[in-house]
Parts: sequence; C-alpha cells; structure tokens
Amino acid sequence: MSTDARAFWVAEPGRGEIRTETLRAVAGDDVLVRALFSGISRGTEALVFGGRVPQSEWGRMRAPFQEGEFPAPVKYGYSVTGIVEEGPAELVGRHVFVLHPHQTRFVVPATAVHVLPDEVPPSRAVLAANLETALNGIWDARPHVGDRITVIGAGTVGTLTAWLASRLPECVVELVDTNPQRAGVAAALGVPFATPETAEGDADVVIHASGSPAGLELALNLAALEASIVELSWYGDHVVTVPLGGAFHSKRLTLASSQVGRIAPAQRARWDHHRRMRLTLDMLREPLLDAVITGESPFDLLPEVMAGLAQRSGDVLCHRIRY
Repeated sequence: MSTDARAFWVAEPGRGEIRTETLRAVAGDDVLVRALFSGISRGTEALVFGGRVPQSEWGRMRAPFQEGEFPAPVKYGYSVTGIVEEGPAELVGRHVFVLHPHQTRFVVPATAVHVLPDEVPPSRAVLAANLETALNGIWDARPHVGDRITVIGAGTVGTLTAWLASRLPECVVELVDTNPQRAGVAAALGVPFATPETAEGDADVVIHASGSPAGLELALNLAALEASIVELSWYGDHVVTVPLGGAFHSKRLTLASSQVGRIAPAQRARWDHHRRMRLTLDMLREPLLDAVITGESPFDLLPEVMAGLAQRSGDVLCHRIRY
C-alpha cells in the first residue's frame, strides 16, 4: 500500500497549497484512515488562512495533528470522515470521524478516531466538530424549559445551536441574521428566523455566533432583565468594542464566553471529550441536518475554495470537501 498522502497547507497568509508527504508506519496502536470527506469550519479556518491568529493564542489554537506553526506554513483543520484501512481488526472497514487537518490519508492513534453510528453517513458527519461546539454552547448557556432563546448569527455553529435549542421542551427559539437567504436553512430545520429589524426582544438567553461587533451589540439589546449572553464567536486578532453603557448594568446582564476546547463547567465532573463526541455523533442521525451543508468541492480545488471563502462567504454555511 502506498505510503504517500496529500495534504492542504496554508503556505503563507492568504495562500494555500496541496503538498505530498510520506506517512509514518502503522504501529500496533495506530490506524490508517483514508479520507472520504472533510468540512471547512469557515469562521476559524478563514482566520487561520488569513494569518489572523494572535500570537498570544498560537499554543491554545493548535488543532489535533496540526503541523507547522502559526501564522504559516501550517496544516490546519479538524473535521474529517473516512474509512479505516489498517489497524485493530474491530476498526478496519469502519467509517470514522477524526479531528484532523484536510488530508487524503493519515495515520493516528486508534484512540483518536470516533466510529460513526450506522445511521450517520460520512458525508453528514463532517458537521460533528461544529455540532459539538453548538452543544457545548448550549451547556454553557444553561437554558431552562420554556425559555425564550435568541441565537444571533446563522452560520454553521449558530444554525446548529438554534436547532439544538429548538428541541428543548416549550422553548421559544429565534435565529437572527442580517442575510435573509439564511431563512431557508432555518425553515428546513424547523427554526423560526428573523432579521435584526424584526427580532423579538426580552430573551431569557441570548447566544451570539455572528462574529461581528454589531451582532454582539444586538445580543445585549435583545436580552431581558438579568439574562445571560453567551459568546460563541471567535474574533482572532480583531479588536471588538462592546457597548457596556446603556442598559447593560441596569438590566444586570451577564456576558460569558464559551469555547469547545474545554467541557462546559456544569458538565465537566461527569463528561469527557469522548462522551461528548459520542452524543454529538448520535444527534447527527437526523437527515434534516444535511440542509446545513450548502456546497461541495473536490479536494484538488481546496486552495481556491479556501481563498474564496475567506474573502466572501455569501450564503455558504458548511462547505464539504470530497476526496
């Protein structure tokens, strides 16, 4: 079997390329995975592609199996599905999800792969990393039965967060975005949609995922008395002005961060990353989630695709790469 693989690298900020590399030998506790699909986590990967990871975050922002260093050259990404070609007998031939950069084939420890449930196709499982982020955001927000929940930003993470929130009993959920074209995906998921001009106020919980200062300001404005605003956006090196005047203090609002690298504090004593990922993959049994995948391209075009997504997102949510 060939020991060569092809991988996508950010060669320099704003330019990607596909490089050939030699795989290490498969040891006793390893698996060889042949990639089938990968997903572009557009918000974070656009910042990485543009060289916009602050130096203070170079260590914390490292992805599993990343090679190279920020800002470039760096091999980055974390949403690959594939099939195990070599390794323990119980894994060979199984479809798996791996937090790995975009690459045709790779060798990783067997503990790094997550076997897909039989009902979850590899083409949909590229959503796992973003859905895991959404799940952790819901845990951090800690909504209650019957809450009014507003999610601002109908990108991949925001849309998946709104879908999760809509499954909570008797909760009234609204997904808000400046792009009215996102209403179609929201409808496919059964989530009410609004623009900033039509959004309802007095939300018990607001989750912000737009990645824009204007979205964060809207979140503060839509929050009800003593409500919580959970920030899911990551801004890279962009300095954000937060309007903490106005009613922020009189409404006694709480602004909190959420980040998928750590289990939400309320769950941390009982959950680990493997348990959280198993739950995430189980939730991907829902066929309607295919609506969040809005495009697909072959691996060979990934440098051009990434450059285009970094410059203009348009109506793209999750863009899938086919191997």
